[in-house]
Parts: sequence; C-alpha cells; structure tokens
Amino acid sequence: MPDPVLLWFRRDLRLSDQPALVAAAGEGPVVPVYVLDDETPRHRKMGAASRWWLHHSLAALDASLRAKGSRLILRHGKSDEQLAELAKEVGASRVHAIRHYEPWWRNADRAVARRLDLVCHDGNYLAPPGSITTGGGTPYKIYTPFWRALNERMPPAEPLNRPREIPAPSAWPTSDALADWNLLPTSPNWATGFEDWMPGEDGARARVDRFVEHAARYDQTRNLPSEEGSSRLSPHLHFGEVSPAYVWHRVAGAGGSVGTFLGELGWRDYAQNVILQFPDYPARNAREKFDALEWRDFRSSVVRDEFEAWTKGRTGYPIVDAGMRQLWATGWMHNRVRMIAASFLVKHLLIDWREGERWFWDTLVDADYGNNSVNWQWVAGTGVDANMFQRIMAPLTQSEKFDAGDYIRQWVPELVDLGDDVIHDPEAAGCLPKDYPAKIIGHREARDRALAAVKRIG
Repeated sequence: MPDPVLLWFRRDLRLSDQPALVAAAGEGPVVPVYVLDDETPRHRKMGAASRWWLHHSLAALDASLRAKGSRLILRHGKSDEQLAELAKEVGASRVHAIRHYEPWWRNADRAVARRLDLVCHDGNYLAPPGSITTGGGTPYKIYTPFWRALNERMPPAEPLNRPREIPAPSAWPTSDALADWNLLPTSPNWATGFEDWMPGEDGARARVDRFVEHAARYDQTRNLPSEEGSSRLSPHLHFGEVSPAYVWHRVAGAGGSVGTFLGELGWRDYAQNVILQFPDYPARNAREKFDALEWRDFRSSVVRDEFEAWTKGRTGYPIVDAGMRQLWATGWMHNRVRMIAASFLVKHLLIDWREGERWFWDTLVDADYGNNSVNWQWVAGTGVDANMFQRIMAPLTQSEKFDAGDYIRQWVPELVDLGDDVIHDPEAAGCLPKDYPAKIIGHREARDRALAAVKRIG
C-alpha cells in the first residue's frame, strides 16, 4: 500500500469540485484533517458567529466523509506543527490543500512547506487571485476593469465530481472531539436565531437551488430588504461548502439580470486580489490622506455609547436599527442595509471604519477578510476603489426608496404598527413610540460634521 497523504481542509469544506481531494485520492490512502489554528492568525482568528458556522460545517463534512468510508481528523494548534505531528503518526510526507490568500494562511503555507511536501491547488475563486492582470502585467486595483478582464475568461472550468471512493488508511489516528472545541455559544446561547441556516455542502446546494428560481430578477430585487432577492450564498461560499465555479454553471443560464449576480461573484475575486496586493487592508487606509482624518475619539464615553447604540440597533434610524438587529439575531445582514449601516457609523457618527469592520468580523457568519475590508473601505471612501467620502447616504431616503417597511417591522417590533408613510422616520412624523429612541443625531447635522472633517484634510 502506498504511503498515506494528508488532505488539509480550511475554507474549502466540501467534497465536490475539490481539486485537493481529487489529487489526494489519486495518490493513496487519504487522511482528511482540519486544524483549528487560532495562533497563526492571532488577532484575526475567527469571530464568534463564524465559529458557530464552522462547528456545523465540520459536522456536515465529517458525515459526508464517513458516507465514503473516510472521516475527518480534528486537531487544535499551529497548522504546521499539527500537520507535521499527524504526518509522523500516519507515515505521510505529502499534504494536499486548496490555496488561500489571507496573509496568515500564506504564512502557514510557508511554515508547512518547510516541514512537509505541500501541494496547493486553486479552486476557491473563479480565477486564481493574482492571475488577472493588466496588459502591462500589473494587478488591477479598480473593480470595473478587473471584472471586464475576468469575465473574458469565463465561464470557469466545469466543476470536478467528487471521487467515487476515498481510500482510507489501514488505521485511523486519534482526533479531537468537535464538541470539546466549544465553538457554540452556551451561556447565553445568542445563536438561537441562526437555526434557519443549514451549514454544510448539502445546505449550500439547496440554497443554490432556491436561488436559481429567482436569479433572473436579481437586479430588480437585490436592493429590496423586504423581499427575498439576495442569494444568501455568502457564508456557504466563504467556508467553501460550494465552489464559485459550481454556482456560476448552475445559475448562469437563468437569463434576465443574472449577469448582475455573476458580477457579485467577480467581486469576491476582486477582494482577494486586493488583499493579495495589500495584506493589511483591514487595518490601513488605502488612501493615505485619510490617515489625517480626525475621527471622533473612541476612548470617549460619549462615542463608545453611540457605538454601542449602533451595535444594538438603537440609533433612532429604523433602517439602520433593523439591519443591526438582523445581524445580531441571524449572523447576516442584507447587503443594501450593510452599506447603509456602515455609512451611518462612518459618516453620521464619524467613527473610524475599522471599528465597524471589527464588529462585523465578530458577528457575521460570512465574515471574510477580503470582502469585509474591501466593502468597509469602499463605504468609507478610503479604499483603492471606493465611493467618495462626500457621498453620504441618507438612511431615511434609502429606506423609503427601497421599500423597507416590512423589513423594519420584522426587526424593529416597536414600529410594527406604523404605516409605510411614517415608518421610515417616525420621529419626523410625530408618532415616535415611547420604547423607541429618538435619532442619535440629525441627518443634516451629521452630514455637515462629516463634510467639515473631510474638508480639513483637503
């Protein structure tokens, strides 16, 4: 029998269209392993909501592997150390894995490669990050020309089928118990509202199937929080429970405005290309002039109280509050509302965008290093490709424009009895319920303060 090989899972928790699995299964007995590595990312270890998702996704992956006569080995610690130890236990020298582009995973790859024969495969994006370049061979910084160049290479290759068999080793090494990792919240269990999600490959494919029925109307419905216009595929794609190539081939023929959705898949690729160029993108303004912007002092109790009001959905702006409460309850927020809520923090409250990025990192089940930071810098006007800071979203106008009345009633029950003519701004309509707060700051006052702050930096 040939020597076993390790199959290192990370954010690629699937058996279909899994090039690392196909390669490993073609070489000999496969030992699938997931390492919970909180040391290598340090302050960028997974947030609480993502850990909830991870628990259920790993359980689903293990069940799928066992149906093939295999299983998932769990280890906890630094990736290179744990993989080297496991390789020694089973007599392996080679590791197959899908390539990842977050800076800590690139560091981990180098560390593993010093100990073992690491073979990395592409498969988590439409095209390998870094491969879409200008005519001069330089990486794109702006999304539109990037997407144009990427789209010229589409469609992606047909997805790989899962192997019929996964050869097993003669003896299985020991594994941690998933429950011992304490990934799920207990005291209190704040994730009771997460139960509508179905993490895992089966859940991802079911979500794709549901979206195909609506994909043709994506451009017409994606901005309407009260309608089911979003694909809700973001956490499944983030954890690699389904590949973007699979999604592309499944939905591309839907017709209508499905091209808009395919462009959103392209945005995932774009975000990875950004962090490949700027590994510290979540921590540093891409436009250096914003280093001089005078954000309000986060050490101030007033500012901290306002930040807390934003996190709890108590700002007095119904559309913002609905989004922040949806985030806390479900680990996800409608994309249009994400932009409104993020803009409110940055421009209405003049709080550094990095505080919001960190909050989303902890509370989103789809918290993605590339997408999260690129989206925050786009809203803040600080990114390499960004909305102008001076373009300040008016949340009350946005709420009415995108018909968010039913969405607000769902997530802000204090306003459930208000009609569409007043629900977007009950304070101005003179019907503010006693248990709902007045606006934390007026829109015009906030706008003037933000514009004055950006004017000072030129």
